[in-house]
Amino acid sequence: MLPSIIDVFRETGAYLSGHFRLTSGLHSNEYLQCARVLQNPALAERMGRELAAQLAPDGSARCGLVASPALGGLIIGHEVARAIGCRFIFTERDAPTGKMILRRGFAVEPGETAVVVEDVVTTGGSTREVIAVLQAAGVRVLGAGSIIDRTGGKVDLGVPRVALAVLETSTWKPEECPLCRDGVPVEKPGSRVTA
Repeated sequence: MLPSIIDVFRETGAYLSGHFRLTSGLHSNEYLQCARVLQNPALAERMGRELAAQLAPDGSARCGLVASPALGGLIIGHEVARAIGCRFIFTERDAPTGKMILRRGFAVEPGETAVVVEDVVTTGGSTREVIAVLQAAGVRVLGAGSIIDRTGGKVDLGVPRVALAVLETSTWKPEECPLCRDGVPVEKPGSRVTA
């Protein structure tokens, strides 16, 4: 029997406890460092296959591409695309505007179908931004998926969504964070620095 996704995070040292500033800007006493799990290609492939089976059970017959936000969604998005048998693209933040955009020659066509894949969903902000970029170009977004959903299944992305593990975790605005009030130093282990 395969270990659960959360067991995999614990076994790889990717489930962290402490005081963390998340990419969303929120604070939490838990952090799931997907990069530490996805550095193992066999685990990345397994998770990609599991997400693909939920997002596109009929494979590329319905889904023409997988899109992810850089940086966190790159590895898992690529693995999902490989499992489905379709192409993979990603969005990046434009430095001057802070908005997600397609770069590097990536292009989409009106009428294409896609799924959006992220590593961890906390507020759904990055996933929503990728969905908006695709929809603005006329792409039909069939659904969204993530390895971890930290919202307890509550986040609304405007499309059907799946996650390999759904957690109910504590998050706080910085000004409401009990760990900050107690003077516990905050860490920022993610890929994007936030103020």
